[in-house]
Amino acid sequence: MSIKVFFNNSCNVCRLEINHYKKIADSNLEWIDITNNEDALRLTSKTQEELLRRLHVIQDGKVIGGAKAFLIIWSNIPKYNFLYKILSIKPLFVLFHYGYEIVAYFLFLKNKHQLK
Repeated sequence: MSIKVFFNNSCNVCRLEINHYKKIADSNLEWIDITNNEDALRLTSKTQEELLRRLHVIQDGKVIGGAKAFLIIWSNIPKYNFLYKILSIKPLFVLFHYGYEIVAYFLFLKNKHQLK
């Protein structure tokens, strides 16, 4: 079963990073743009604001957001598996989580004009 990755293609930073992953990932990751995408809202049971605020994945039927979503992506891309291994260590994950939240918040502020 593939992992669905929900990302904001309208965000320049997000698009740049996800396009890089797309080039090196295999077919077990399915990339879904959340921009004006009612299916993304339905599949995740998230609001547009929640989807804009953080990256999300669906793995084994469970919606996971934020830093944990990145760990799932990296664990499925051989070139980035080392990041998964390092940042999944509890003290490092805590730092990664809070760092991600800060960056994600500023990206959200930059892109919140997309909210209807």
